[in-house]
Amino acid sequence: MAVHASLSADEERFESIIQNLIDHQLGQEDGFLNSDLVKQLRINLELYYSQNQMHEAGIGKNEQFDKNKLIRGDSIKWIDDAPENPAEQEFLEIVQNFVDYLNKTCYTGIDSFEFHYARYDVGSFYKRHRDQFRADSGRKFSLVFYLNEDWQESYGGQLVIYLPTQTDMVFPVGGRAVFFKADEIDHEVNVASHVRYSIAGWLKKG
Repeated sequence: MAVHASLSADEERFESIIQNLIDHQLGQEDGFLNSDLVKQLRINLELYYSQNQMHEAGIGKNEQFDKNKLIRGDSIKWIDDAPENPAEQEFLEIVQNFVDYLNKTCYTGIDSFEFHYARYDVGSFYKRHRDQFRADSGRKFSLVFYLNEDWQESYGGQLVIYLPTQTDMVFPVGGRAVFFKADEIDHEVNVASHVRYSIAGWLKKG
């Protein structure tokens, strides 16, 4: 990756999480989203949930799509491409800036992305899986943002990342971002003793 003489604060965060992925196959950056934005996105998520706008998530795509709470237990709502909500607008602007930086420095050719809110109720989980669909290779990178307030390790809810030489545990601390290759890395979400909030999505090509 190119070394830049002067980076903005956002670019420093982008550079850090990308370099972590290059070095360790897993990018992780605390404070990727500021606390005010995290709070507003969490408020959005809970409002959508109270209005029954969040729906049981499934696995697979098209003919292979299925809902199975023995594998996946979260509820989700997709974020519109052109949302009217100011917090969602700010969030997507950050993602677009990150994609632009990733393409400029790493020549990844990412040309689109998709994100959804995810709410894991107490006791729910997502078994080990890989994000890229078997019949669709468009998802190149997974990117997860956590929206939780004052999350404690005793609550559980870790994202378990299965790397070739080790297994990493990432706690869903508010503002933290996690970045990895969608077609290479298996992962799962452990059971939590508190409701767990996040935004998950994929950077796509083709």
